[in-house]
Amino acid sequence: MRFMLLVKATPETERGVMPGEAMFEAMTDFHEQLAKAGVLLDAAGLQPSGKGWRVLYDGGKRHVVDGPFAETKELVAGYTLIQTRSRDEALEWTRRFPNPAVDGGVAEIEVRQLYELDDLGPSASIERFRELGIGNGR
Repeated sequence: MRFMLLVKATPETERGVMPGEAMFEAMTDFHEQLAKAGVLLDAAGLQPSGKGWRVLYDGGKRHVVDGPFAETKELVAGYTLIQTRSRDEALEWTRRFPNPAVDGGVAEIEVRQLYELDDLGPSASIERFRELGIGNGR
């Protein structure tokens, strides 16, 4: 089972404020523990939304909107992707995640389980994804 731990953006992360050494150390320690346990798949911080864009769809039409985006609470500042044997195991790892707030204050992490190809049922398109080697974790 794969889970993505989404670190929600704050006004500080959207301004590009970098965390101090203490937070980097705590995050490094935590991710080293994930790696040693064999559950870490990937992790990264995301640049502020001002350096990104969104593609809006309306039927067959596409429209690109450059950042920044106003609703900080809806943005993601970083992620950690893990693979565990159960939801409970993922929950236990999540409880150990260091506070990601730049100032040690209020922060939020959202956790979402990824679909596995087997969850989507048989189809020619799903088999094409299998051939690409994506969508099934390790």
